[in-house]
Amino acid sequence: MTRSTVFAPFDIVEGDRKRGIVLLGDHARRELPEEYGSLGLPAKEFERHIAYDIGVEAVTRELAAMLGVPAVLANFSRLLIDPNRGEDDPTLIRQLYDGTIVPGNYPMAAEERERRLDSFYRPYHDAVGAMIASVAQASAKAPFIFSVHSFTPAMQGIERPWHVGILWDLDDRVARPLIDMLAADKSLVVGDNEPYDGALRGDTMFRHAIVNGFAHALIEIRQDLIADSKGAMQWAERLAPIVDVIDRRPDIHRVRMFGSRTGPL
Repeated sequence: MTRSTVFAPFDIVEGDRKRGIVLLGDHARRELPEEYGSLGLPAKEFERHIAYDIGVEAVTRELAAMLGVPAVLANFSRLLIDPNRGEDDPTLIRQLYDGTIVPGNYPMAAEERERRLDSFYRPYHDAVGAMIASVAQASAKAPFIFSVHSFTPAMQGIERPWHVGILWDLDDRVARPLIDMLAADKSLVVGDNEPYDGALRGDTMFRHAIVNGFAHALIEIRQDLIADSKGAMQWAERLAPIVDVIDRRPDIHRVRMFGSRTGPL
């Protein structure tokens, strides 16, 4: 892990905002500010998925470059605070994650929880909101939001059969064609709301896309497929033409309110 005296909670990848596309990487990095040390964890824990989504930063940056569009990446490890959770989610700051106790997160005083929200979580979401607003203004159309994540090949000893999964709630404008085009490659096992369910109230897609009626999807790529630069490049090359085709659909850049399976907006 690299350290810096001044810790920026997010990173902006610049691109053509007139295209109307925003890429996001909620769990792209595993850094911690100096004052938090390693949260009491050995360095090897930061090689694991509990600290970040392996391969996502490289895929997102490559995809942004290929499409020529902007991206926003969270710079902090989700062990500090998880930007892809609502502020009231009990897993926002984990004290136990996939068998690992996080000493620096227990006990968690209310003041410390608020400090992490104010210093890291909210600035990241402010940056995401500002980027989406800027893209909407520059393109004069509703933005298309694409969030990149990765998942482990196995969880709790159970092998996961998917190479890639697409997560969504009720708005399938991006998810359905994305699933169909990926599944056209018979070598891929494509999950539809697998290995997770895309209906998570308060998460990044809910907060920035669903409540605003913006077309969106969250992609989960199996981590062993993108753990090195070659794999990350291959997946960016696979996704770039698909995203470009979806972007040209007539319904993508329109505001449409679909609601959520989690309840009223």
